[in-house]
Amino acid sequence: MSCDDVYFMGRALMLARKGHPSPNPRVGAVVVRDGVIIGEGFHERVGMPHAEVNAMKGIDAKGATLYVTLEPCSHHGRTPPCTDAIIKAGIERVVCAMRDPNPKVDGLRLLKEAGITVEAGVLEAEARRLNEAFIRYIDTKRPFTVLKCGMSLDGKIATKTGESKWITSQPSRKRSRLMRENFDAILVGINTVLADDPMLRSGGTKDPKRIILDSALRIPRESNVLSDGNVLVVTTGRADETRLRELRNDGIEVLVCGETEVDLAALLKVLGERGISSLLVEGGSTVHGSFVMAGLVDKVLFFIAPLLIPGSDALSAVGGVGIEQLGDAFRLGTMRVRRFGDDILIEAYPAQRTE
Repeated sequence: MSCDDVYFMGRALMLARKGHPSPNPRVGAVVVRDGVIIGEGFHERVGMPHAEVNAMKGIDAKGATLYVTLEPCSHHGRTPPCTDAIIKAGIERVVCAMRDPNPKVDGLRLLKEAGITVEAGVLEAEARRLNEAFIRYIDTKRPFTVLKCGMSLDGKIATKTGESKWITSQPSRKRSRLMRENFDAILVGINTVLADDPMLRSGGTKDPKRIILDSALRIPRESNVLSDGNVLVVTTGRADETRLRELRNDGIEVLVCGETEVDLAALLKVLGERGISSLLVEGGSTVHGSFVMAGLVDKVLFFIAPLLIPGSDALSAVGGVGIEQLGDAFRLGTMRVRRFGDDILIEAYPAQRTE
């Protein structure tokens, strides 16, 4: 691995971050000849041309090196195989950051058989982090689930009266909203809807599907989250049938998932079957606790503000029935810490997972 390889792969990773092609992976590509970039591209949206094709478009790539953040696809999907385009273009060397976890892909072998020099593993850790949702989705067929919230230094998300606006700083809240466009869906509980009446928009170019957990269908029809059809209300067998029909007649999709409480594992299975590969859980306290206790959290994002909210009745970030022994605590492994305004963001994974 040369310094040039690292530099050009870094550029490819920067390009990959521009795309929102879920459930496909985010991929960037750079074409280099004699140390100079002559073409670059990324996979913008699902169904659109892949990064490699965009990078080679309109240039003479014969004899050049292609840097790509993921192993080129070799199968027919919504678009033709990228391996065919690479071979046809006369690319001499292909450097990829990581192999594709999709068992249908065997691109490096095909390129090698065509006489192209292939290398893999340049900035692999960075590439895996970029596509952690895709990797998890391929492995489990359920969405990569991230628990996110803003809290005080002592772990509270609201006062004893329920006041929560605002605990974190404006830079944190802006960053939090922008994070949403990197997810296929965002999930909150009915208590959050009743207390805050959020819109759950991203503030970017793409709004995720809004999922509302409401076991008794208490959601008011005038709620902001029901302002369009980009919403799924998840309820249970104890929901009022008349209310259920009314919402469905108004064009609101309602999914019954569980008898008295929403079956979260079953819900994630359904979401995965619908092609939702990433899910952002934004609470509140009870919902966070339910996901943690069910072992369904793949990553946490906690914005922590420098203030204390006293009171045993103030809502904690992770509520629910709780545990009796420390041995049952939800332990975190790899962590990264960043600062936004006066707040810090802790990004962490369950101890058994270290992406």
